[in-house]
Amino acid sequence: MSAQQPVPGTPTGLVVGEIDEFADASTRASTSVGGSAPRTPMPRKPFQFGRWFRATGWRHIVGVVMVLFSLFPIVFVISSALNPQGTLTGSNALFSKIGIDSFVRILTDPKVPFLTWFGNTLMIAGITAVATVFLGALAAYSFSRMRFTGRRFGLISIVVVQMFPQLLAVVAIFLLMSAIGDWFPAIGLNTHVGLIMVYLGGALGVNTYLMYGFFNTVPASIDEAAKLDGAGHARIFFTIILRLVAPILSVVALLSFIASVNEFVVASVLLIDTEQQTLAVGLTKLVSNPRYADWSAFSAGAVIAALPVVALFLFLQKYIVGGLTAGAVK
Repeated sequence: MSAQQPVPGTPTGLVVGEIDEFADASTRASTSVGGSAPRTPMPRKPFQFGRWFRATGWRHIVGVVMVLFSLFPIVFVISSALNPQGTLTGSNALFSKIGIDSFVRILTDPKVPFLTWFGNTLMIAGITAVATVFLGALAAYSFSRMRFTGRRFGLISIVVVQMFPQLLAVVAIFLLMSAIGDWFPAIGLNTHVGLIMVYLGGALGVNTYLMYGFFNTVPASIDEAAKLDGAGHARIFFTIILRLVAPILSVVALLSFIASVNEFVVASVLLIDTEQQTLAVGLTKLVSNPRYADWSAFSAGAVIAALPVVALFLFLQKYIVGGLTAGAVK
């Protein structure tokens, strides 16, 4: 091979004598353009507590305070539930005495049908949550997708009715359910079905309006495409829309379940027999006696009653944030 013959694998016209110069030029070019050559690191600024506190530090402090403020009642109730004395004496010293006597007492005492109350609560709350989601979704889909006379008036009426608390209607609800019981005892006073119907009527308005905003975020072009393929409103609703609005359905189910578990006023008025009552009503009897209030057993029952709510919340937590915020823009 002659000295001036091009070398294979090099740029056209490059000969053996120019290989070293080409390599040096490539290295300089890559360095100047920002290649693999090391750069001089920027000096790090010293940590300043004042600057960090003004920027983000105060946010951490506020967050810690709010977490402690939220956890204190829970810790206090757990400490009281583990107190074997059955009273609140010495409860300021958290976890000074630990035992499971209150849990055993509330689960085994024949005078306290705790398991019956617990089963009634789960049944009423579960059916109420499912029925609320179904009826609210139907109403929200109608207001969002269909145009009919009275649509705007109906939406405004839903919002206006929610301004009045359900407590104002307790007397009317009692008289109404008592009159219905004379004709249909199965859905009247002192029945679980009657209480579920009252819960559905009270929660349907706010849940419909909450779902309505989320339904509006689903593009109407999806409905139009399904209609071109021959699908009707029922098929669009059950096979397409319900899957797209799963976050808000989960949120409404969770809120309805929690509200049904915690509700006391209406349940105490409608459910008279001890065997028919819910946990919120039954546990109140443990502390209603002024001579002896078994606060430890009451706290133990409250802890057990909170377990289904916590489990449902953890199961649905991935939908909660999206369900509460996605419909806000509408």
